[in-house]
Amino acid sequence: MYSVPVAILYCPPTHIKCSLQLHGNTILSLINGTEWVSASLSREARCTGGMVAFFDAHQFLGLPSQGGPVDVAVIPLAYELTTSYGMGTAEGPRACIQASAQVELFDQTLGEDLPAGANIMTLEDFEAQAPTLRLQLDEMLGHATPWLDGQCFPLFLGGEHGILPPIIQAASSHPMVGGDLSKLTVVQLDAHADLRSHLNGEIFSHACAASRSLDLGIGRLLQAGVRAYSSEEAQRILADQRITTFFARDTQHPHTGGKAWSKWLDNLRQLSGPVHFTLDIDGLDGALVPATGTPVPGGLSYWQAVETIEVLFGNPNITVISADVNEITPQIDTPLTQFTAACLATKIVACHLLAKREGRWESSGTGERADPPSFSFEDFEQDEAFASPKKEFHS
Repeated sequence: MYSVPVAILYCPPTHIKCSLQLHGNTILSLINGTEWVSASLSREARCTGGMVAFFDAHQFLGLPSQGGPVDVAVIPLAYELTTSYGMGTAEGPRACIQASAQVELFDQTLGEDLPAGANIMTLEDFEAQAPTLRLQLDEMLGHATPWLDGQCFPLFLGGEHGILPPIIQAASSHPMVGGDLSKLTVVQLDAHADLRSHLNGEIFSHACAASRSLDLGIGRLLQAGVRAYSSEEAQRILADQRITTFFARDTQHPHTGGKAWSKWLDNLRQLSGPVHFTLDIDGLDGALVPATGTPVPGGLSYWQAVETIEVLFGNPNITVISADVNEITPQIDTPLTQFTAACLATKIVACHLLAKREGRWESSGTGERADPPSFSFEDFEQDEAFASPKKEFHS
């Protein structure tokens, strides 16, 4: 990679010559030793396969949409209403997209540079305008639903983990789900179980995201990385047969962790049917994502997150219909947090494209799509079987 002020050039494969010259305020990039392409120093250029593509920092990976049918929709959800410690997740999606411009396009598993012939489209930031939390969730539901039609792969970027319930409800209209969320499995990497009945009286807190998804009717929840949870959550893990939790204390144990981690991967390989993958970046060790709202030590390694993604998307018996990467908070002193999130988001895209190439994605659109459900979070009632009494707070 060659860098100049405000401009970056990514080199093509080694068999193609690429040089860089500066002429005043202009970059001249030589392609194949024959053709000069110029760009202002205020822009960036990316070389893939010997071709220069100028890109907008507002686009994921800096790759502009190519027009035509969308293969991958990157959907920023700048939502932050219930964060309980570190703030800033509303700025996370944009920071992740900007950091993604620095991620290498070549994926070893895919075997080629992204976009690998696919059309990756980045939507404008979603910012809810409604006056109440539940109405904002309804807005998010309406925003997400059109992208869960089985024709493209939606990757949602958050934003706090409170984005999960509207994404799950939107998934009910996916052809493979057909209005019956009991067919859907959610795979979650997270430091927290997110199984509280409420936090500070709010049942749609980010600390309740998995609990509300279960209340909406998902058939199964698999969790890994969990190491910060309440006694109430511990009880629900034991009481709700839909939940399988792999605690970081076991998977990260210095002597026996390998065996526990292998069991987690085996569980992923045994899944079938439609899956939503939700990646709260605080599931990784806090040293990798120090700016996330609630970083917790003792978490998953980067490679464990990558292996989870590769094994999940590689399972021939499932279709990952959607994914989200959440709790991204921009880091000021170094871009480590948002860059780590961008790398994992890129891995999700690459693994989806590999699954599509190998025929596992095409089956997702074979069923008839259910009509958008008549549903409002304004009318939502939690499952009382797992609801604990709300505490009263006095000033």
